[in-house]
Amino acid sequence: QVQLVESGGGLVQPGGSLRLSCAASGSIFSINAMGWYRQGPGKQRELVARSTAGGGAVYADSAKGRFTISRDNAKNTVYLQMNSLKFEDTGVYYCNADRVVSIGGRTYFDTWGQGTQVTVSS
Repeated sequence: QVQLVESGGGLVQPGGSLRLSCAASGSIFSINAMGWYRQGPGKQRELVARSTAGGGAVYADSAKGRFTISRDNAKNTVYLQMNSLKFEDTGVYYCNADRVVSIGGRTYFDTWGQGTQVTVSS
């Protein structure tokens, strides 16, 4: 069984910063892409940033220039550094791993964390 656990959310004023972390646990051999998604109030879940196994990154237009995604493959952890936060960044942030291979050779597709709340408010 593979689990993703997010942390680092909270309440921050506009212009502030937060760093989210997502740690994958279980008997993990490899993880392909890991990413962060956001679901704002009354909105659908949307991609914020995604990091491929090779180190490439993709960002939503709203995140470019303000957010940075990074990975520590040795720790099976992905981070999201969020700077210059805006009201519209408010939402539940979910971590996703698109393909996880366990040490036993089992493949887990589309694994999600439980989410962490980010609230940008003055």
